[in-house]
Amino acid sequence: MIDFPNAKINLGLNVVEKRADGFHNIETVFYPIQWKDALEIIPSDQFDLEIKGIEVEGDMESNLITKAYRALEIDHQLEPVKAILLKNIPMGGGLGGGSSDAAFMVKLINQFNALNLTIKQMEDYVRPLGSDCAVFIKNAPTYAFGKGDEFEEINIDLSGYKIVTVNPHIHVGTATAYQYLTPKRPEQNIKSILQLPVKEWKGKLENDFEESVFKQFPEIEKLKQDLYNKGAIYASMSGSGASVYGIFTPSIAIDFKEAYPKYAVNES
Repeated sequence: MIDFPNAKINLGLNVVEKRADGFHNIETVFYPIQWKDALEIIPSDQFDLEIKGIEVEGDMESNLITKAYRALEIDHQLEPVKAILLKNIPMGGGLGGGSSDAAFMVKLINQFNALNLTIKQMEDYVRPLGSDCAVFIKNAPTYAFGKGDEFEEINIDLSGYKIVTVNPHIHVGTATAYQYLTPKRPEQNIKSILQLPVKEWKGKLENDFEESVFKQFPEIEKLKQDLYNKGAIYASMSGSGASVYGIFTPSIAIDFKEAYPKYAVNES
């Protein structure tokens, strides 16, 4: 069995307040894009994970795919499989690739073993693995709040636009992203801003991490501005960085892979 875990971008990201448990309350909209890994499972004598494509650091037991399998294994008698991941989505870029891999693993194992798990049950299995893991179970545009793992459905469709996502191969750690950030409540809720036409998002729909990350990595800020220079209707950093996306009209006639030869680029 094979499936294709996809990335996401954040449409706005407000860091609202610091919680007593040390985490932060946020609000954002997760929007799926067509930048995909490939994940296959085949019958085996014991569980194993093989990764191809982009090099993934760390041992296999620490990988979210393995953790997802182990979580299911606690409660269910699973047929052992070998999981083969072709890694295409850049890691640590604010695109949620690892979280997507974990969620899709749960969906594949659910189908392979005929577990008949509900959407909520699958979300509950992956939610402890990362705050954005559960959003990839339904894999639809989602308004997220709390730690980023409480969800509401939101009606937004960008299929009439071209979304160009660029990863500049810069790693932004969580502590780095928060270094110069002061949590604050936004003047306008993200959901209300997203009801406006895309051409009105600029200057209203903000990612609070940008100010902190741009101070430390001017190249990322330059990349965002360059997308505007190339005709983006709206551009933003995704998550805590370092990937940046631009929303364009479909008639844009730029070869973005040629425009950014040193970066990883996806057009959705």
